[in-house]
Formats: sequence, structure tokens, C-alpha cells
Amino acid sequence: MSDSTPTSPRILVVDDDYELLKLVTMLLKRIGAQTIQAKDGYYALEVMNADPPPDLVILDLMLPDIDGFEVLRRIRSQPHLGHIPVLILSAKADPNSIRYGLDNGADGYVTKPYIANSLIDRVKLLLSVGRQPSERSGDSA
Repeated sequence: MSDSTPTSPRILVVDDDYELLKLVTMLLKRIGAQTIQAKDGYYALEVMNADPPPDLVILDLMLPDIDGFEVLRRIRSQPHLGHIPVLILSAKADPNSIRYGLDNGADGYVTKPYIANSLIDRVKLLLSVGRQPSERSGDSA
């Protein structure tokens, strides 16, 4: 019995909007993923340091305690977490925020409101290829 995914991917979803957490969790379950929900940055960092850490992080930028950019910086500053892809999912759609997120270690950036299939496609891609060496010139649609 060869199953192409012997274990379900574990995805940390960080957002303070409960309805969005529910929706993203439902979408991720459709592709067989397990989700861990965090409503703030400090709890997200706790989860990141658990054993095992998640396989992917979907990160909002506007959180009640520390912002998503700071969560991203702290994840990227820890060598044992460097291989974990981070996908920003945020209402901040301005070019400066997008560039800043990508330049500081995010592996993708999806703006809210988002199209469910686009989010799932990006998640599947990041789960299959993982983190790539930094060549951030063309990540726009």
C-alpha cells in the first residue's frame, strides 16, 4: 500500500479572526492537512517550538500582541525552523508590505479577500517544494 502522503501535513494558521480561522481550517482539511490554530503571535511562536514543529505556517500580519512581521522575524532567526515555509495571508495589500514580507523570509504572500483555490494551490506548492533559496524577483501574478 503506497500512500503518497504517509502523514498528514501539519499547518499552523495564525489569525485573530475566528471566522477566518474556521474557514481556512475547513479548506485545509479538504486536502488532508491537520491544522493548529493560533489567535496571536506569542502562541504561534510557542507552537513553532513544539516537537515536531508544523510543516507550514499561514500567517496574518495584523495580530493583537506582536505583528506578523515580528513573528516571521523570530521564526527566521531560529536555525531549527529555517526549513519551514511561511505563507503570509493578510489584508495588507500594498506593495511595500508585500515586498517587506517576501524580503524578510516569507515564501509567499496572499492578500485578503482571497480565492479559496488560489490559497490551496499555494499551500500545496509550498508543501511539495518547501523553502526555496532566496530569489524573490518574480512572486507577483
